[in-house]
Amino acid sequence: MATFPFELVSPERLVYSGAVTEVIVPGTEGEFGILAGHAPFVSTLKPGVLTIKGDGAAKKLFVRGGFAEANPQGLTVLAETAIPLAELRAENLAKMIRDAQEDVEDARDETTRASRQQFLEQLTSAAAAIEADARLSH
Repeated sequence: MATFPFELVSPERLVYSGAVTEVIVPGTEGEFGILAGHAPFVSTLKPGVLTIKGDGAAKKLFVRGGFAEANPQGLTVLAETAIPLAELRAENLAKMIRDAQEDVEDARDETTRASRQQFLEQLTSAAAAIEADARLSH
């Protein structure tokens, strides 16, 4: 299978850089896969699992916030948060969910409340997917 260059960057560091065969990204409009030679495409990210496929076992990371930009030359993902699933502690994810719940409760208008509720639902869905992945992996 053809490879392409991929970079995953967070504010703290370059998380991943290398040739890959496929990357599955949690976009706000739905998950999407990128292969070599993909047409130009930009998407924002929702909280979820980003999967990197290439040599060896797939690498899975929890990502939150940011965007992905694909073109025929490769893929770049800029994420506010990018943590390998193996390093993601359940209590950290639970704290993110609690914080999001408080944000919903603190919303002063319906537009803000709806936006924060959507984020909370995305985060809760990502947590469920991570739990399911952990059960399948063990």
